[in-house]
Amino acid sequence: MKTSPAKTALRISLLVSVLSLSLKVTGFGITGSNTALSDAAESVIHVLAVAFVYYGLLLSTKPADEKHMYGHERVEFLSVGIEGAVIITAGIIIIYQSVENYLYGYNLRELMAGVYLIGGAGVINFALGSYLLKIGRQEENMIVVSNAKHTLTDVWTSAGAVVTLLIIKFTDFYILDSVVAISLAFYIMYEGFKLLKYSVDGLMDSRNPAVDKAIRRELDKELPGFMLEIHNLRHRTTGNTTWIELHAVFKEKVSLKEAHDDATLLEKRLINAVRSDVIVTIHLEPEGHHEEVHDTLKDANQNRPLEDFI
Repeated sequence: MKTSPAKTALRISLLVSVLSLSLKVTGFGITGSNTALSDAAESVIHVLAVAFVYYGLLLSTKPADEKHMYGHERVEFLSVGIEGAVIITAGIIIIYQSVENYLYGYNLRELMAGVYLIGGAGVINFALGSYLLKIGRQEENMIVVSNAKHTLTDVWTSAGAVVTLLIIKFTDFYILDSVVAISLAFYIMYEGFKLLKYSVDGLMDSRNPAVDKAIRRELDKELPGFMLEIHNLRHRTTGNTTWIELHAVFKEKVSLKEAHDDATLLEKRLINAVRSDVIVTIHLEPEGHHEEVHDTLKDANQNRPLEDFI
């Protein structure tokens, strides 16, 4: 089976990001600089993010089974949450080590070797980010585009680390190592909190604003055939799949086939509007008062009122 350009791009991103991380970790090991450690921690974020995204893409191609009837993509939210927690912990450790070095002295060494290693990693990430941005835009894949922007952001943290090491090399202004390291630590902790928020929002089925806008824009257009209106729209996005549910009201005396054909047409329009893997469920209703249409459900065995669902 032919591999998609987006999946190939993410695979390349993962491999190259591991190489970049190795250079940065080596740079930290040689120099003992907390700034270099902070830059390496940012690359750890990137490697983990790419790994989870790639894993999510692999899971998305795995069909649902008897145990996981809605697929396997929600594991992405759990994975991202763990990643966010690890990142925040790393930020706290960097701050602690930076303060300790400030209080008890620095042991910086071989700064130019660190400059070459971290600078080389920055050049690699710039080339990788440019490639990912090109592929993402060609394929209209926001996952790849997002990965590209994160990669290019990593270039800036590397540039900051290189400038810091050069300043220390030629001025012996050692305290700058702690200042920049703590600043970068707060930045990666902020990134970690964003990942935690993404995880919680996903597990709680929070609305995706971009998806919601695309769906409502499509539903604001003229409805197909005998369809009069829609209501009770609900949707959630898990990984690469968006699940859409809605009720559609049809004119009186329309045949089941005609109503189904119109509903299928709307389903196709919604899939094209979201531009992702989309599963649409449309509940067909005849024209009339909504409560009367669902009158049969009034004595159904429910702990919550049916209005919450219909």
